[in-house]
Amino acid sequence: MFERMMRLTPIAVLLAGSIAGAAARADDTDPWPDLEAALYPGKAVTEGAGFIHITAPERAYDAAVVPVSIDFDAAKMQGIAVKTMTLVIDKNPAPVAAVFHYPADTADPSIATRVRVNEYTNVHALVETTDGRLFAAAVFVKAAGGCSAPASKNPEAAAEGIGEMKLKIPKQAAVAAPSKLELLIRHPNFTGMQMDQVTRYYIPADFVQNVDITHDGKEILSIEGNISLSENPAIDFWLKPKTQGVLRVKATDSNGRKFENVWLVPAAS
Repeated sequence: MFERMMRLTPIAVLLAGSIAGAAARADDTDPWPDLEAALYPGKAVTEGAGFIHITAPERAYDAAVVPVSIDFDAAKMQGIAVKTMTLVIDKNPAPVAAVFHYPADTADPSIATRVRVNEYTNVHALVETTDGRLFAAAVFVKAAGGCSAPASKNPEAAAEGIGEMKLKIPKQAAVAAPSKLELLIRHPNFTGMQMDQVTRYYIPADFVQNVDITHDGKEILSIEGNISLSENPAIDFWLKPKTQGVLRVKATDSNGRKFENVWLVPAAS
């Protein structure tokens, strides 16, 4: 698998101290400088809005399921190759929602997913390139309460079918052509801040932690998840297959459960 940055664990530790404090400051205080320094200490981050485009609702309909897409303008990237992209929801209790790791020949690093938003906040995409440069872009989202919003099911009901996966493959998908695939993983992604409406006890955190995607054994995308991803995590990603072959998804959650599924991509004609 890819060489992992493994930032989620250090960030979780930092959240207990200064970073949690930064996120809990007055609304007019920006936590981003502290988060940026924690993720890449001592490194300069350049504005990347020229080629990184983040799309999210200005005011979210449901703070627990906020669609976010990060698209890259290939014409403006000028040879930039993306190594990792870190999705940060600045004022969430766990700001790092996910880290996406790419192979060097990624067809298109654009990603779409759904996140929880706990209060009015900037959402950042922090990109590290293969040559070590850092770029960031941001969008502001108005939403509140997404991390503590009641789960749609109680823990027992949520466990039914946990780990089931669906993959939407475009009908026009073909060898040597880039296609956007849509992956859905059935999982409650409990945050640890939600209350069981029957027992009135808090539900322990239980979330998708790692997802590895390969095509005919070749690494396509590796994801580190966290509690800021929504229930039933959804990931849209791009694939340009060299041959028709098996796309395999392996996932592990924070309780050590392992899930796996395979599909033929492109599908048999």
